Amino acid sequence: MTQTHTPTSAPRAPAVPGTTTRVLRILGPLLWLLGLAIPSVMSPAWITIGGIFAIYAIVALSQDIVLGRAGMYDMGHAVFFGIGAYVSAILSLTYNWPILWTMPVAILVSALLGAILSAPIVKLRGDYLLVVTIGFNAIFVLAMKNNLFGLTGGADGLFGVSGPTLFGYALVSQSDLFYLNWVFMALVLWLMRNLDRSSLGRTFRYLKYDELAATTLGVNARNYKVAAFALSAGLAGLAGTLFAMQLSAVSPGSFQFTDSVVLFAIVLVGGQGSVPGVLLGTAMMFVVPQIFTEFAQYRYLVFGIAMILVMVLRPQGIWPARKGVL
Repeated sequence: MTQTHTPTSAPRAPAVPGTTTRVLRILGPLLWLLGLAIPSVMSPAWITIGGIFAIYAIVALSQDIVLGRAGMYDMGHAVFFGIGAYVSAILSLTYNWPILWTMPVAILVSALLGAILSAPIVKLRGDYLLVVTIGFNAIFVLAMKNNLFGLTGGADGLFGVSGPTLFGYALVSQSDLFYLNWVFMALVLWLMRNLDRSSLGRTFRYLKYDELAATTLGVNARNYKVAAFALSAGLAGLAGTLFAMQLSAVSPGSFQFTDSVVLFAIVLVGGQGSVPGVLLGTAMMFVVPQIFTEFAQYRYLVFGIAMILVMVLRPQGIWPARKGVL
């Protein structure tokens, strides 16, 4: 009797990255390397702008962890940015810590407060979470203006934050600080890339797209949402330290509710969950207005109009995350 065999399907070839992904893997590092030439070819004003862009890119990427990846509406993210800046400024000016030594403390304090503040509210959804985080921002600014514990300097803030010293060399010029900020931005970009590839990053996205399905598979939604807040707050705290060094000062006016709105809008306009989109949104907010300096005072108006147009014409953002990637 002839024996019959059930045909088996041929093994699948490994997935090949798309053309866009391959281009980004080459283009991203290339653009970063080209950016290192800014202090050599640009004016001092543009060097400062480049340094500030790197700082706000870090903050916007940290906002994207909560909003773009975990899908939670955080409209008070400037709080953690400010906490990092104030922790570093206080430790440096009041307790004479070297500014670089304050950075790990700023990151840990920001992450811890992010976890503590988010733990009671992560079960809230949509507008309710939005309103609570707005309240956090208002409380933070009010506390800083009231000179909390006599350490925050009141409405005037704290001045005289010194630049870092690395291997005996004082980083005091704008070019020095630019390189420092650019290196930390690269580290955060590397972290975001690895987050997207990790089980933690995939779990964040599962919770964003279908929380019910994720929980039925055993995911503790509350713990992961708190982790998203803590991670994003820690990165914002890192940016806060860089901000204090960049401006040599911190004040409540730098961490207002409008700053949180800008960070929120950058992620929406650029593209949620998309690193290139967030960087593009940051450039639109902080770099493009400098090209038209005579209209710089209208940047919020222009950005608001751009946000409306994007939401109507391209609701997924200018450069959305690649579909099918979790």
